[in-house]
Amino acid sequence: MTPTLGPNAPTLRQLELLLSLAGADGIASAGAKIGMTASATSHALRALESTLGVMLIDRNAPQLELSHAGQQILPHVRDLFAALQLIQATASASEGLKSGVLKIGSFGLSSSLRLLPPLLRQFRQRYPGIDLRVFEKADADIEQDLIERRLEIGVVTLPKPRFDTLAIAHDELVAVVPADHALAACDTIEVRRLAQFPFILTHAGSQGLVARMFSRADVTLKVTHELSQMLSILDFVARGEGISVVAALALPAKYDGVVYKPLTPQTSRRVGLACLNEGRLSPAAAAFWKLAKSLARKRPA
Repeated sequence: MTPTLGPNAPTLRQLELLLSLAGADGIASAGAKIGMTASATSHALRALESTLGVMLIDRNAPQLELSHAGQQILPHVRDLFAALQLIQATASASEGLKSGVLKIGSFGLSSSLRLLPPLLRQFRQRYPGIDLRVFEKADADIEQDLIERRLEIGVVTLPKPRFDTLAIAHDELVAVVPADHALAACDTIEVRRLAQFPFILTHAGSQGLVARMFSRADVTLKVTHELSQMLSILDFVARGEGISVVAALALPAKYDGVVYKPLTPQTSRRVGLACLNEGRLSPAAAAFWKLAKSLARKRPA
């Protein structure tokens, strides 16, 4: 006889909450991440703990933390959702990739505007029945969503030792200065010279790389503005509010009133795809990975 789980087995919704708890800063925020109200989250957590007969969170900890039992159960829950994705993907594969959903994370403008579009375009031409969905999030959030199986593939900055990865591009930091600025005539700009002028600090995806570059150069900036949107940064620079440093791939080909200049010393980052296990990707994700690999080989070094 085939074993059954019985009427009191945990629901998928309850187990999804456990996944969300592992990467959240609070119980309510964990529920909100998967579309649950605070009261529904509390009820689902109590019901899951009652069903399993163990406490899943440490209520004596100063911040949200899974109990020992919760930490032991979590990998099995992740495996369960990975298996469910493979079941759905296998069903889709039986139709020759004629249907299905592939969820991809993108860490910002560099990937969303420059790297993903040619991949998405070619993939849709080959597999028009696959529903591609892109979610733009911070790099760390993409890592967590990959671990929790909310995404199969993410465009991230490398290295990412916890994942299987595929390098697809190099990105370089460049100075953005007003077209009539004293630095606009320079072929390259020394990083130390940037400390002489009002500076517009990015809070976008390249923020960490920019901060490390100035730290290595022992440069203290005169930060006058801190902005998150690339168009805001470009507009402020064009109006003479200051200069900035951003990742080249995040920039449009040109923007009236500003010029882009290489920096000395050069600071760059590698960008690539990441997944939990290349050998266990769904058929749609495996096809996307294979396409990305073929395009990466064709790019000049």
